[in-house]
Amino acid sequence: MDLFSPLALGALTLPNRIVMAPLTRCRADAQHVPTPLMAEYYVQRASAGLIIAEATMALEGNSAFWREPGIHSPAQVVGWRNITNAVHSAGGRIFLQIWHGGRACHPLLNNGSQPVAPSSIPIVGDEVHTPEGKKPYVTPRELGDAEIPGIVAGFHRAACNALAAGFDGVEIHGANGYLLDEFLRDGANKRTGPYGGPVENRARLLLEVLEATIRVWGADRVGLRISPLNSYNSMIDSDPVGLTTWLVNRLNNMSLAYLHLMRGDFFQQQSGDVLTPARSHYKGVLIGNMGYSKDEATQAIQSNQLDAVAFGVPFLANPDLPARFAANAPLNPPRANLFYSQDAEGYTDYPALPAR
Repeated sequence: MDLFSPLALGALTLPNRIVMAPLTRCRADAQHVPTPLMAEYYVQRASAGLIIAEATMALEGNSAFWREPGIHSPAQVVGWRNITNAVHSAGGRIFLQIWHGGRACHPLLNNGSQPVAPSSIPIVGDEVHTPEGKKPYVTPRELGDAEIPGIVAGFHRAACNALAAGFDGVEIHGANGYLLDEFLRDGANKRTGPYGGPVENRARLLLEVLEATIRVWGADRVGLRISPLNSYNSMIDSDPVGLTTWLVNRLNNMSLAYLHLMRGDFFQQQSGDVLTPARSHYKGVLIGNMGYSKDEATQAIQSNQLDAVAFGVPFLANPDLPARFAANAPLNPPRANLFYSQDAEGYTDYPALPAR
């Protein structure tokens, strides 16, 4: 096996194991409706074994970036359907990552509404993109237990909308310091009651969202992304290895299409090995992510450490990444100053390899 071996992933068979990681790019319109420019972007990358589309708002009024897409309105469903039709016509497969920004949301992005979180603890040391420039995060409001079923219902509606939009499946975003991850990790979740305290309570919301999504899609078209070590958005956990081990054992009962694991920490504030316990305990398809080169990814698959590898920035700058890997061709350098701009520059203008 290598990066170019087919892979049975839930209800799908992928032609290769080179997955496009979800990448927020802020190219939706002001109503968070996907645009034709986004369709061009995803079609350019249809040679991925699987595209996991960017973090997409499950519920209205929970924007954490300026002009990220949503999946809560009829217009958004139509916009996404145009994209899925185009990707499928190009021979690709595409999952939608559905998401709630939690305390990473900001009043300037949400008509003045205060963000919500498991506990009233703000993100520190970073700022959020808004129409008025980058601004500090604000202190969130602690969700009441009685409000949580509404969050689960919102994810259920988003899963229904993603099905109507023609996706091949959905990925639940349980990573990187957004709402579900905030509940999961004890650095952000200081509440008591059924959704706080021991890991089985902190994981309750994530598992309820997964179960609601499975009722729409079936387990074999639902994936989950987690980041037990990543300190992005002021996240930390007192026992990331123990959290990973407990969670993957619990996920074995759900028969998901895959588990998408971010193996490290962007900022190197936490260290440890969550990949080994995940591989040892998880019985399903495991996708690894964060900083893999082609050679390291190949070695991880050949040694059965992973079943597939998700590439983020390399796919951002190289729409034909599988072809470049196959030809051992050089990669385009990314232009980080254009990651979150609003037009084609730095988005759909990265060159592909010349046709032979």
